[in-house]
Amino acid sequence: MQHLEEQIAHLTRTVDELSDVISRQQGEIDRLTHRVAMLMERERARDQEGNGGVILGDERPPHY
Repeated sequence: MQHLEEQIAHLTRTVDELSDVISRQQGEIDRLTHRVAMLMERERARDQEGNGGVILGDERPPHY
């Protein structure tokens, strides 16, 4: 019986630790998702302004 109690205590501690890890990872995912959304919005605004700044290989730079 004591062996089962020890095993349950160990499993309970492991589950708690894994829950903490998942919680931290979810927070990081949320922050990264927010940053990506901000970058996408910034890029969308840049595209609408028309000065995206990307020069393709066959285009001349604006100073020519």
